[in-house]
Amino acid sequence: MKIYELAEAEEKFADLIWKNEPIASGELVKISEKEMDWKKSTTYTVLRKLCDKGIFQNENAMVSSLLTREEYDAKISVRFVEDTFGGSLPKFLTSFMGVKKLNKKQAEELKKLIDDHKEG
Repeated sequence: MKIYELAEAEEKFADLIWKNEPIASGELVKISEKEMDWKKSTTYTVLRKLCDKGIFQNENAMVSSLLTREEYDAKISVRFVEDTFGGSLPKFLTSFMGVKKLNKKQAEELKKLIDDHKEG
């Protein structure tokens, strides 16, 4: 799995793109200046890094995502479980539920999710 870790500023910038895509790169520069107080060179440097990570593309001065926000979040979540709990979802859930209790609706949703994703 490709590593997608983003610094805080990169993630904020990525959110700007996701909210406005597809967006002309010149317009992205203007939004980045207004929202993040970035110069043009900073915008293009960070955009290039995010393109190199396979999250966005900048083709013909039009910026769009290769991963949706939801796909990005899913990859980060899987990596967290792999790195922290050896890839064991039951270990993660045990740890999570040791701190936070599920209400009845959440428990039913979790049961349904498990049933819907069982192999075989």
